Amino acid sequence: MNIIKQLKWRYATKKFDTTKKLSSEKLDILKQAFNLTATSFGLQTIKMVVVENKTLRQALVAHAYNQKQVLDASHLLVICMQDDILDTDVVTYYDNIKNIRNTSETILKPYREDLVNMMQKMSVTERQQWSKNQAYIALGNLMTVCAIEEIDSCPMEGFMPHAVDNVLQLNKMGLKSVLLLPVGYRDETDMFAGFKKVRKSINDAVIEI
Repeated sequence: MNIIKQLKWRYATKKFDTTKKLSSEKLDILKQAFNLTATSFGLQTIKMVVVENKTLRQALVAHAYNQKQVLDASHLLVICMQDDILDTDVVTYYDNIKNIRNTSETILKPYREDLVNMMQKMSVTERQQWSKNQAYIALGNLMTVCAIEEIDSCPMEGFMPHAVDNVLQLNKMGLKSVLLLPVGYRDETDMFAGFKKVRKSINDAVIEI
């Protein structure tokens, strides 16, 4: 697999083939890729909601400024952040480390206390921004995995988060939507698929010191 070739292959898909669906195997790869995404401290204060239901997605189109990819793609991935980061989130995380790695409490205690203190010193807005930053890391990772797996995608910031949250009842799960990522397979008539990529030269984009 030539990763650069696959990154050149990918584009923000404007028109999906409504007859093609992701297999359960492909969808599982995306779920695992999301879960394996690097996050700060490994705390994972983000979640991914996978929306296949067409009725729900039809209701979301208007809240995504009528971008039809939300409906026409095989699935809609909604990357969400928690409403807030609680002390219990940190405690649960370190309990997970203890159980999986069999790390002693003596080693974990100071790290757990430091992270709890750090989060407590932040405002709710600052904690939400912290989580939002993790969502963008997940988006980039998912787009790269999609390219490698030849799954088309279209990252979206252009939508009304509060309206999307209401339709999907994310508030009941303690979540807020941050990003949308329709995934599926491009329609052969999508003219954007054949456009050459427009990027700066490597010399303009990369500085070597």
